[in-house]
Amino acid sequence: MTDGPRAALELLNDLDTDTRMAGHHRLHAVRAHLLELADDNAAARAAYLHAARLTTSLPEQRYPLDRADRLSGQGPPLRRRPSPRRGQ
Repeated sequence: MTDGPRAALELLNDLDTDTRMAGHHRLHAVRAHLLELADDNAAARAAYLHAARLTTSLPEQRYPLDRADRLSGQGPPLRRRPSPRRGQ
């Protein structure tokens, strides 16, 4: 995180050729998250959709599909947790 999402995306490139990870939905979900952090929403949405297609688990599909919908403007906005108040 200290070097930013683009630096992290570069590190993921090595995993694309690793046969143990290349077809795993979590790799694409991480890529989508980093693309979203880098403000590349179109690429992030595509990566979330790709991640959803790679798993047959409905709970594991739901998260990337919800994120993709939110990026397309069809889903609810991302809810942020309220900041903790001091002294509580």
